[in-house]
Amino acid sequence: MASVNSSDWRAICEQFTTALNLTEVESRKDPENDPFRSKYKAREILREIYSALKNFEATEADSETSGERGEEQVVDGEKDGQCFYGDSPAGWRAAKLAAVEYFLGVNHIETEELSAGQEHLMNCMKLIDKWSTSSMNVSLVIHVKNQLGILWSGRDETETAKAFLETAEGTYLRYMKKEGSPPTDMTEYFSTEENQLTHQERTKRFELAYTHTKYYLAQVYQYLGETELSATYCHSTLQRQLQLNQFNPMEWALNAATLSQYYINKGLYMEGRHCLSAATVISGLAGEVPSEAAAEESEQEQERRDQLRQKRADIARCWIKYCLNLLLDAKKALEDNIGELDGDRQEELKAARRAEVEEEEKSRKSALLFGSEDTFDSIASLEEKVQSLTPLDFTDARALFLVGQTYVTQAKEYFEMDGFVTDHIEILQDHSALFRALAFFEDDLERRCKMHKRRVDMLEPICNDLNGHYYLVIRRQLMFELAEIYNEMMDLKLTVANCQSDTETLDSHTIKKLNHLCGASAKFFEMFLESLRSPEGKLPEVLEEEVLRPALVARFRVARLYSRVICPVISDKLENLNKSLDHYKYVAQYGDAHPEASAAVETELELSREMVSLLPIKINRLKAQMISNN
Repeated sequence: MASVNSSDWRAICEQFTTALNLTEVESRKDPENDPFRSKYKAREILREIYSALKNFEATEADSETSGERGEEQVVDGEKDGQCFYGDSPAGWRAAKLAAVEYFLGVNHIETEELSAGQEHLMNCMKLIDKWSTSSMNVSLVIHVKNQLGILWSGRDETETAKAFLETAEGTYLRYMKKEGSPPTDMTEYFSTEENQLTHQERTKRFELAYTHTKYYLAQVYQYLGETELSATYCHSTLQRQLQLNQFNPMEWALNAATLSQYYINKGLYMEGRHCLSAATVISGLAGEVPSEAAAEESEQEQERRDQLRQKRADIARCWIKYCLNLLLDAKKALEDNIGELDGDRQEELKAARRAEVEEEEKSRKSALLFGSEDTFDSIASLEEKVQSLTPLDFTDARALFLVGQTYVTQAKEYFEMDGFVTDHIEILQDHSALFRALAFFEDDLERRCKMHKRRVDMLEPICNDLNGHYYLVIRRQLMFELAEIYNEMMDLKLTVANCQSDTETLDSHTIKKLNHLCGASAKFFEMFLESLRSPEGKLPEVLEEEVLRPALVARFRVARLYSRVICPVISDKLENLNKSLDHYKYVAQYGDAHPEASAAVETELELSREMVSLLPIKINRLKAQMISNN
């Protein structure tokens, strides 16, 4: 190879610098009608470099014996029990040729010529395969395997991608265990002595290459359904990006917020809270959201405003899910067999809380925490404001509810009804669910009823205004939820009334209120059932799987509601009981005609069959009473 100080070698180094500049800088300025112009120029230069290197190699091969052989394997590159030393002069020459093949491969991939790109990358692998992994070529080995992993992943050949990426990781780990020092970077193959990288910069680039390996592995594991492994690699990737200071604040924050959802679904709320706190703090590094005035004057500012607002709203939605899931898990741990708060269980969990707090602190000390010197304190400060242990009483539940409600407000500022119908309604549904979870902890039944009224106030106007043709599924969800809310309010009002008197002495105002709630619940259940009709107005003979349970439950609930209407006139009561019987019959007959439906509505089906037997007796008794009265 030409001397590092020769004019020929310096010319090659200058060519490489030009090719790199064309690829990384000038290509960003290429016009839309010629998007790869700079990369094509870079390709031609890389080919010239390759030819020059081959000429140098031929010249030097005449004056050298064949490459040095090692007596035993060093790290990689085994060949019949032997390998060639990667840090030998011949290995050095091979690495340079392989590096040009690598850059040509990436160039072809970036210009959407995948087959040609793969060929160059495999040529690179062949050139370095027989050489032991050394400080001279280890960075190149990891880079080329990363690229092959990405290439095969893009073709949905995930197992092949996984194999390349896991090999890259193994190469990194073995090298660091054996050597530990930062290796030569590929770009240094074509740098003059005075332009070699510093120890710190070499370390940063090498660690960044391995960070990319972990990042791609996280995606591959997720695709293969290995969610726990994917989450572990994602967490490690995010931490390494912070340590290396190589991240886009909003992208990093959104990835951390997404990772939080994995931990939340696993019930790991301390880890989920940490991810969300880090996401909130790091997203702040992206700066302030441009004002509307600034956005109107600049297209770039408008794009930045939209991106910042959307991604911060997405993070807010992840916080909502955190608060909601933690409240729901608390409810599940505390409720008795009829869905009410179990006082004995509550006291038992409170007694065990001290040990739980100590365990949380111990877990935190051993956890892989995000942050740098600049952000660690801010992340910890935000974490302290939000609990990660399940709330055991109304005070704790309300504190968590208020955090969630704050993020509901933030999320709705971007996801407005005008332009984001589905997102806006999903946020409202989460807000409603927060109220429902909080109501579980409320002892005062009147106050609990008011919480449910808040849910009605936020959902009913939307349900009434929503176009059923375009948003049928969402509207069905809202109708069913509103029916259940009114039903729950009626139960609460009736419980309060029964505590004060019996149904025989209820005042007219209370009866009117109960009947209104009963009617409202039945109305929304029946609206749901009507939405199942075909364009010709016919109800389906066979219910589709996704509506099977909701439809039969709605029928069952309507039947119960008609039987609970308080009627002073016997004829009205008879009419309601007959309607009730019709709905019970529908459920029972559907279950008889479709035995496969039994598993979905086992309890409702059993009770419906029972009521089909009992209600006619009550109806006949009332008929007899009406005749005797006349």
